[in-house]
Amino acid sequence: MSKYKNDYQLLANTFAALSNPNRLKLFLRLASCCSSGASCKSASTDEYRACIGELGEGLDIAPSTLSHHIKELRTAGLISVRRNGKMIECQVATGIMTELSKLFLHPERALKQKRRNNQMETL
Repeated sequence: MSKYKNDYQLLANTFAALSNPNRLKLFLRLASCCSSGASCKSASTDEYRACIGELGEGLDIAPSTLSHHIKELRTAGLISVRRNGKMIECQVATGIMTELSKLFLHPERALKQKRRNNQMETL
């Protein structure tokens, strides 16, 4: 299979994950409070994090549905998740906002750069 098809498939998976309104809201909540690669800063501590329960506040969805949406965002490479005791913390995946920005600002350049990076990784 061509690497170019893989690039487009990865992008399609990313956009498919964001096509659900609740997943889009969750991702935008994380993106608005967290810089790429850093978790949100909790008001009670100096740690940067956003817990799944906090992200789901006001969405009016069941905890199991929230968990499913988090899994879909993680599978698409948009967020990372880690367990901290009983808390599950989320953060925007490192570099994803930069990649998405480049894609929308300069689509052809972004795809060419992605192809070059993939070729370098295979060497």
